[in-house]
Amino acid sequence: MSSEEIAEARSNPQLTLRPTVPAMEALLYTPIPCLDHGFVRVVDYMGDDGAVVQSARVSYGKGTKKLSDDRGLIRYLMRHRHTTPFEMCELKLHVKLPIFVARQWIRHRTANVNEISARYSILDREFYLPRPEDLAVQSKDNKQGRAQPLSPEQAAKVLHILKRDAENCYQSYEELMQDHDLARELARVNLPVSWYTQWYWKVDLHNLLHFLSLRIDRHAQYEIRVYGDAIASVMRAWVPLCWEAFEDFRLGAVHLSAPALKVVQRMLRGEPVVQADSGLSKREWEELMESLGQSR
Repeated sequence: MSSEEIAEARSNPQLTLRPTVPAMEALLYTPIPCLDHGFVRVVDYMGDDGAVVQSARVSYGKGTKKLSDDRGLIRYLMRHRHTTPFEMCELKLHVKLPIFVARQWIRHRTANVNEISARYSILDREFYLPRPEDLAVQSKDNKQGRAQPLSPEQAAKVLHILKRDAENCYQSYEELMQDHDLARELARVNLPVSWYTQWYWKVDLHNLLHFLSLRIDRHAQYEIRVYGDAIASVMRAWVPLCWEAFEDFRLGAVHLSAPALKVVQRMLRGEPVVQADSGLSKREWEELMESLGQSR
């Protein structure tokens, strides 16, 4: 969607009787930049904090009279993991993202997705190049993560290789179609996962919260966290009461296993507890100590 098309859409408001959120109306169609060529753009939304409350009160009936306000009810639902009321809200996004990020993203099989097809379209010459400060060595502890950044000299060499190979691949892509009249569905097979794709992604609020709980976590890959953070900014505007409860009871909370809870109870009673007699594995013990702010 071009800037002219966005301006035209924003200049043609539609009358509606359904609930709207002024902050979301201001966000509609406007891209939120992500990485070097990507974005997240709100295309449409349905519902708001009130829709969650409305659904819960239909479901719970008289029992909700004990909860005197919308904020209290939403926090109760989030705290006790009553998920269906959150399914009453939906968000539709237009997302432009590198293919390797899309492959991580699509693992969340709880949304409706329609992706651009390189069988029909010729892809633009746009590929992801990390910033020098985001290039890092393989972590020794985490097989799927990175550790300390590369030196400026190493980063410059890596960026040269990444850019060179991506440009060569696109040159071959064009050559296959133009000089050899190869079908687009075949010419695309040589493009790397750094290439940008686009899709429309529609998801309900419950599944969106689960997506964000994983993808804005500090353990998530940096590149998908950028998109998670962009969507989180949309969430704050769209459903501020739900977002507040989500931050308090999911993002900022700690889930304890039954053995871990027993360890905490023993600590509160003043009993000395060590990993060997805790019933926890070494990794479980370290994670518990980290969550409690204790040194390992």
